[in-house]
Amino acid sequence: MASELKPALEAILMVTDIPVTTDRFAEVLEAPANEIDVLLRELVQDYEGRGFELREIAGGWRIFSRPEYGDVVGKFVLEAQTSRLTQAALETLAIVAYRQPVSRSRVAAIRGVNVDSVIRTLVTRGLVTEAGADPESGATLYQTTPAFLERLGISSISELPPISPLLPGLDALDEFEDNPEGQFS
Repeated sequence: MASELKPALEAILMVTDIPVTTDRFAEVLEAPANEIDVLLRELVQDYEGRGFELREIAGGWRIFSRPEYGDVVGKFVLEAQTSRLTQAALETLAIVAYRQPVSRSRVAAIRGVNVDSVIRTLVTRGLVTEAGADPESGATLYQTTPAFLERLGISSISELPPISPLLPGLDALDEFEDNPEGQFS
């Protein structure tokens, strides 16, 4: 049975553009999840020395090109297909990532500018999603998505580097805790 499952796993991995969970593979292939997990880990070993690798990321499995071939792959991918985030979007995304779940008004207070259109852009690109409402103010809360984790190549938010060494005076952000709606409500 395992000899039939490995090629089936590879076939699914070749057509997916999102990480697939072990449970989802088990469901589709009608096989025990622990057996699927063992086979996926064998595939990781099977792909050693190739131009691609199988990674467990954002709660699932996906095939990626190896980092050492990034320059070659970058040359191949058309510039038009790579849409970069603006500085404003990167700053907003960083605030959401480190402060999530966070309201739009809190992000605006931290950045000092209105972030409505930037948040909409991040939601449209699938990097940020709504995460309910603040129980006190009723404001919509935002958090990052699995697509965000995937783009960064991490499995969870806990893998983000600590921000405090990068930003002296980070303690000043605590003042926004007392006035979460800031001046841009």
